[in-house]
Amino acid sequence: MKACLSRSTAPIESAPLEYTAVPTPVPGPDEVLVRVRRCAVCRTDLHVVEGDLPPRKLPIIPGHQVVGIVEKAGDRASRFKPGDRVGIAWLHSTCGVCEYCRSGRENLCDNPTFTGWVVDGGYAEQIVAKEQFVYAIPEVFTDEEAAPLLCAGIIGFRSLRVSAIEPGGRLGLYGFGAAAHLAIQVALHWKCEVYAATRDARHQKLALELEAGSEGLPHESLSDREYRVMWMIASGKTISNIAEELILSPNTVSTYRIRILKKLKLDSNTDLVRYAMKHGLVE
Repeated sequence: MKACLSRSTAPIESAPLEYTAVPTPVPGPDEVLVRVRRCAVCRTDLHVVEGDLPPRKLPIIPGHQVVGIVEKAGDRASRFKPGDRVGIAWLHSTCGVCEYCRSGRENLCDNPTFTGWVVDGGYAEQIVAKEQFVYAIPEVFTDEEAAPLLCAGIIGFRSLRVSAIEPGGRLGLYGFGAAAHLAIQVALHWKCEVYAATRDARHQKLALELEAGSEGLPHESLSDREYRVMWMIASGKTISNIAEELILSPNTVSTYRIRILKKLKLDSNTDLVRYAMKHGLVE
């Protein structure tokens, strides 16, 4: 089969995914083989490819928001039959015996495995997954609509449940990325009053379009990670210091630096320090 393969961890500009032929996976006894129809792209995929997450398997096929059709089931797999449309998410398996698994909080498992990081993911024509961690996809959703629900949707809805928000209540969202922009739609359906706080001007605009009150720093358009790196550079830390503290490679930190300077339309670290001091981001 064909797949997009990551052979090494490095900035995506220097180590793009390789579209190549790889062996077709064979489902284990408790697994299903799925023909991939859609696989959404997540920021975590970039973290895997660039090494922000320490590599657990190389080469690796990224991707963990997969919608496809079951082609074959293992000997002990009985939940799905060939032809069923299913979804495969980030959580590939859990140990089943730790205190979290035994209390219905398997997302916090002590010994989990993850799709597209520990095992091959969905940037491929086919994928295998544990049937216990595979989702049936309702007909009401298209493939494109269902795919993002398998990561941001799961995170956003769980956050709503953990917040204990009641219909008609008041909800605050800190940050307004993929999970929040889906969670807010559920909250508004529940007639909640929603407030969103985000630095990103694009996210502020989206929050307002979705009828949330939005506060933030209008001069700031960086992601949380980029903002952190910017603050550390402006505070006088070296690339090596930042790499060690954030558990990143120096090359990855350098790539972030270039992105930050470009986004803020600055030429040097000196300009960055002046910018940060002007806006009260550092003392």
